[in-house]
Amino acid sequence: MPVITIFSGDFCNEEPVVQEILTQTDYCLITDKDIVSQASRMAGIPETKIQRAFSSKTSVFNKFTHERERSLAHLRLALAEQLADSNNLLIVGYAGQLIPRDISHVLWVCLIADMKTRVTTVARERKISEPEALKIIHHEDTDRSAWIKMLLDVNDPWERSLYDIVSPTDKMTPAEIAGSIRENAEKSTLRPTKRSKNAVDDFLLASRVEVELAKEGHDIGVKTRSGNVSLTIDKHVLMLGRLESELKSIAEKVKGVTAVETKVGPGYYQADIYRRQDFEVPSKILLVDDEREFVQTLSERLMMRDLGSAVAYDGESALEVAREDEPDVMILDLKMPGIDGIEVLRRIKKTQPEIEVIILTGHGSEADKTICMQLGAFAYLQKPVDIDELSATIKAAHEQIRRKQNA
Repeated sequence: MPVITIFSGDFCNEEPVVQEILTQTDYCLITDKDIVSQASRMAGIPETKIQRAFSSKTSVFNKFTHERERSLAHLRLALAEQLADSNNLLIVGYAGQLIPRDISHVLWVCLIADMKTRVTTVARERKISEPEALKIIHHEDTDRSAWIKMLLDVNDPWERSLYDIVSPTDKMTPAEIAGSIRENAEKSTLRPTKRSKNAVDDFLLASRVEVELAKEGHDIGVKTRSGNVSLTIDKHVLMLGRLESELKSIAEKVKGVTAVETKVGPGYYQADIYRRQDFEVPSKILLVDDEREFVQTLSERLMMRDLGSAVAYDGESALEVAREDEPDVMILDLKMPGIDGIEVLRRIKKTQPEIEVIILTGHGSEADKTICMQLGAFAYLQKPVDIDELSATIKAAHEQIRRKQNA
């Protein structure tokens, strides 16, 4: 029997359809939660961070951490292992879209309802106005659109050409939809073949290579065919030969790999510079200072020392970035309009005590220093600061974080 994947809009009656399929068949249900949980165990990354890979919003630190790409690599591997080990899978949610389209024994199903029906459903269930309901649906659809765009370069997540079956859940009953899916799944054209099984093996091997590269901080396109691995470098790199040798060395150690080739993709000729993540230095540094020219210059100087950072220009923005993107280290000015640095420090240490905060100010007093250190600041530095001293302090804060995590 083929694999069945279901991708649907929110408030499109997905759950009754899924339950009806399980009633009518002997399929085993695999959800995004299952894949995320397995990926989290393999990667040692919290499930909440793995889950963010499905979101349209990318962390401000991602260009330094490749966290989303590492999450995707482990999601692919978790999914590939399920495909290789099990039959009769019903895969529901975002993760099923990671299956390569050259695996032919997959029945692609979309569940969708017209917008009026969806809006009415949300408004009734949540007891809100229809305009409010429409905003909720648009927000959810944005994530789905970004997901399909990233994977398949298609703007419309409900594009009919992406699916074998598109079922209008507002016009058909769950039993009718499930019956149609079951009938199509029984067609001989969707039976697993030697070629499609080989495609699953290729997907599994590519996922394993991708994960091993990600463990070493690399974000590289991976394709495999019968043990032959092709690695695509899609950003400019200063020493291409050295990178190619390193990538080959990593890939060749993966069981099942028989040959490795590297090539450059279209992005290699653009302005982006390829950056391997260095796990020995902090890559999630948030600089908080209302002096825009100073903080931008500081960010550039840290970048020259392989310390990637994002910038916030006021306390309120800093708290929002900290809440959504979870920096490792925050470098914080004290005197800012609105929420000042001491209040930011107080709130951070109350809600996210794992963030190490380095105070960097030109206006502080000894009393301010005492308060900051009592609130849990890692260090208190005065402007102008020697960049090497600041770099060393950041690395010391990062090392303390690693010690706490290992403990």
